[in-house]
Formats: sequence, structure tokens, C-alpha cells
Amino acid sequence: MRVRIGIVLASLVLLGLAGFRVQAAEPVKLVVSFPGPRNISYLPLDLAPRIGADKAEGAAMVSLSSGGGAVALGNLLNRNADFAVAGLPAAMSQRANGGKVVAVAPVNDAPLFVLMVRSDLKGKIKGIADLKGRTIGVNTSSLTSKTTSQQLVELLLLSQGVKPDQVRIVPAGQSWRDQSTLLEDKLADAIMGDEPFASRLKAEGKVFFLANLADPATARGIPGANFLHATLETRDDMIARHPEEVARMVRIVRRTLVWMARHSPDEIVDALGVTDAEERRSLLYSLKTYPDLYSKDGRFSTRQLAETERFFRTASGSDLRLEEMVIDTWAGRKP
Repeated sequence: MRVRIGIVLASLVLLGLAGFRVQAAEPVKLVVSFPGPRNISYLPLDLAPRIGADKAEGAAMVSLSSGGGAVALGNLLNRNADFAVAGLPAAMSQRANGGKVVAVAPVNDAPLFVLMVRSDLKGKIKGIADLKGRTIGVNTSSLTSKTTSQQLVELLLLSQGVKPDQVRIVPAGQSWRDQSTLLEDKLADAIMGDEPFASRLKAEGKVFFLANLADPATARGIPGANFLHATLETRDDMIARHPEEVARMVRIVRRTLVWMARHSPDEIVDALGVTDAEERRSLLYSLKTYPDLYSKDGRFSTRQLAETERFFRTASGSDLRLEEMVIDTWAGRKP
């Protein structure tokens, strides 16, 4: 009898320990806000949970899509998210306005923006200067953060003698549906757009390209044109109170970037589970056209950070030093 009781007690202890192990192994929930869905610059964030990069790091990543980098940063600072992925110039705008945001890992290795114009205006708008008096859509800004796309538009306008207050800026969102609707309803004459949406709209005959940052002719006229765009950001208090979660999220991003560097565009789109034929075509086109878009290892580049600071200072007139808000503890840095 005593033996049986001992066996029962031992079994209960083992079950209790097993339950403890299950509880201890519960994945850490990490909420990440970023533009999209399936915006090419932010595609690694769509992909991370699909390939199990979060699970491999003992986390469950929750995606919170937004209409622009400034909105994603707002979600971060309002504590709706633990992390944001937004253009680094947009994060710098937020920091310059008092937002306690820091950059902890790069996602992109090249900025990718296309200034596209409605096709019915092809004979009327032939250059940047012709946008004077027109309505231009940009990724949605906020009161405390001007999106990277708006900063870029203003620099392009100024380079051709057009002041920013000589055009009307409207939010264009950051999805194919948002940008397509804005153009179809003629609520904007032009959009500083994103891939793969820009190429898809062009293929559908709805727009023509006026300027493309991937074109050296466009880049030459922009100070700091090779700025760091999509970047993983968090808050100062996350660094201070939850450094292990920051380290985990950086590893998820880096794991995803390394996976993408080792797989073909077709394999990437397959992993995303894209079923719409047109969306698949446009994603494949962009991934094949811009093979150097993403960071290969998720490390900061000192050269690119200098380019980013130059771009932001020219666009904003701010004297913010980027080193004040870049924490490379977990991502590392290269020349």
C-alpha cells in the first residue's frame, strides 16, 4: 500500500514539474508594428513568423500593420507595440520631437521609393517642377514624426525650385489597395510610393514613374540618398527594463534576413503563402529587380548611418546626432 502511495505521489510531483516546464516554455509575446501588409521594404516582418524565426527564439511575434512608419512609431510610443519597423529618418523625426525611440537593428540595405504619377497626367507632368500646385500622396505622417517618404518628396521638390508649401500633401497609406484607390479616385496626382505596389500600378497602366531612388540619376540629386530605410526600433524603457526581449527581437530579424539571403524569390513568396496571382507576380518582380534591398546580416553600417544623418539633416534642418539613438549592442556594426 505504501509503495502504491509513493508511486502516486511521485507521479504527481513529476506531473507538477512537467506542468512547470510547459509554463516556463510559454513563448514570449512580442508585438511589432510596421507598414503593410506585404510592403517590399518591410517584407522580412511579414515573413518572420511564417518561417518560424520567432518560434526558434522562444517568441510569438504579433504583427500590427500600419499606414506608415510614423503611425507604426506612434503605436510603439503609445505602448500598443513593443517594437516598430519604420524608416530611420522617420524615427529621427520622432526623436527630434521628444519621442524616446531608439534604433536597434537594420532591415534594409538600400532605400526603395518611386515617385509615380497618374497616367492621365502624362502630357502635363513631365518633371518634378510640374508638380507645383499638385496633390502628392505620401506614407501617413503624424504630428510628431514626418515619414521618410514625405522628407524625400520635399527634398526632390526643393531640388527643382518647388517649395513644400506649393504642393498639397495627403496620406496615401502603405498598401496596394490604399494607393490604388487614391489614384483611381483622383484624390492625388502623384504618390511617393512603395514596391511592389508601384510596379503593379505601372503594369496595370495606372501610373508612370517620374523618379526612382534606385535610379542613379535620381539618387545623384539627393544628399544622403543611400540612407537606411526600414529599421527595427524600440523605446528607451524597453532597453532599460526588458533588454532580453530586445535581444530576442533583434535575433528574430537577423535570423529572417539570413534566411532570405539563402533563399530564392520564389521560395520567399512561397513561404509567405501568397495565393493572389497578381500579387505574387508583383512581389517576384520586385524581389528579382532589387536583389540588394535587404541587409544580408542585420548589422549596422557606419557608412550608411552617416548617409542617413546627412539625409535627415538636409531634409529637416535638425542637428540631431544619429549616434544618440542607435544602439548596436545586439546587431553589431560594420564599416
